[in-house]
Amino acid sequence: MTGEHTVSRRAILGGSVAAAGLAVVAFAGQTVPFLRWVSFLAPRSGEGPQGVPVNRTAAAAGVVDGARSADYRLALAADGRTMSLTLDQLRRLPQHESDLPIACVEGWSAQAGWRGVRVRDLVAMVGGDPDRDVRFISLERGMYGVSVLPANFARDPASLVALELHGQPLTLDHGFPCRLITPNRPGVLQTKWLSRIEVT
Repeated sequence: MTGEHTVSRRAILGGSVAAAGLAVVAFAGQTVPFLRWVSFLAPRSGEGPQGVPVNRTAAAAGVVDGARSADYRLALAADGRTMSLTLDQLRRLPQHESDLPIACVEGWSAQAGWRGVRVRDLVAMVGGDPDRDVRFISLERGMYGVSVLPANFARDPASLVALELHGQPLTLDHGFPCRLITPNRPGVLQTKWLSRIEVT
């Protein structure tokens, strides 16, 4: 009986030590740089292309060919009116900068410098009502392929259809040719690989 109790206590102690060790490794990358890659629960910051983490790559989203296509167009629509813009046409529109963090529900956040066209300017180009919400549609299909931006966010001068990150064209994994970036919204709603913008 005593032996059984001793084994049980040892098992509990061993399990506690193992759990503590796992917790240390899970978070250690926040303070020990060479452990960053094994610290799966540590908030990510700065790791990824252009200094910003990536949760979903273009390959995983199935958008590589569409994003790189010479025929790419960004469609704008409002109240039955439509127009489309090539990437070169987007680049020739007035460009603005926003220094905004991108934050993920996984727990990481990274500050970034974005440059692109204001959402409100694109809404105005197609004659959209600034008091209506705006739907953003990606080349990606499925649950991450559509987000709706409330009108007050769409009017915010910091809300952009971004073409650049940290002074360089977006990489494919960050949403090339263009993506949404707006203040105070989780990363999952900052739609990448935009194909269409609709004023609802």
